[in-house]
Amino acid sequence: MPLYKTITVNNTAKVLIWKIEESYDDLFQGTNLTSQSLKRVSNMKSDLHQRGFLSVRHLLREVGYEDHDLFYDEFGKPHLKDGTHISITHSFTFSALIVSKEKKVGIDIEKRRDKIVKIAHKFTPIEEYKSIANHDALVSKLTIVWGAKESLYKIYGKKKLLFLDHIYVEDFSFENDTTTGKILYEGTTTNFDINFLEIEDFTCVYAL
Repeated sequence: MPLYKTITVNNTAKVLIWKIEESYDDLFQGTNLTSQSLKRVSNMKSDLHQRGFLSVRHLLREVGYEDHDLFYDEFGKPHLKDGTHISITHSFTFSALIVSKEKKVGIDIEKRRDKIVKIAHKFTPIEEYKSIANHDALVSKLTIVWGAKESLYKIYGKKKLLFLDHIYVEDFSFENDTTTGKILYEGTTTNFDINFLEIEDFTCVYAL
C-alpha cells in the first residue's frame, strides 16, 4: 500500500500522504465502510474520486481510526468521534489527512497547473506577485497561497469566509517551507502556522 509520506508535525499532530496507485477493487478491500459511505462511494461517477475516497479510509486506518469514527457536520467539515481534530484532502492521484489531538487543523493538496495564474485575482491581490518573473515559480507560489487559504477555510469550517477579503497569508520564501496566516472576520483575528511541501507535480499545504 503506497503510504507516500508521514510527517510528524509535533507531539500531538501528524500528516499522512497517500499516492493512489491501486485499483478501486484493491482499495475497497479492508475498508469496512458504513452503509452511508458505501452509498456515497457507489454514487461517485469518477473512478478517480472513488479511489480517492477509499484511499482516505486507508489513511484513517493508519492513524488508528475506521470509517465509522468519521462524521461530517452540516457544513461538510469532517470530525472524529473522539474529538481529535482532522482535515482531509484529495487531488487526482494523491490524498492526505492531518490529525491533531490539541489544535484545529486544515490541509489541502493541489496539482500545480498554469490555470491558477488566470484565477489568482479571485483569491489573492495579484499585484503582490508582479516581481516574480519565472512562470513556474509564480505557479508554485500561487498554488501554495491557494492551498494555505483553503486550509484555513477548512479550519474555520463554515461557508461565509471569502478568500480575498477574510483570509491573509504572509509572504514567504520557498526555502523556509513555512509561513503564517490570519483569518480576519467579524472583528476577530485568528493566527495560524502554515507549512507546505511540493511532491512530484503537487503541492501540499497544512495549517494549525
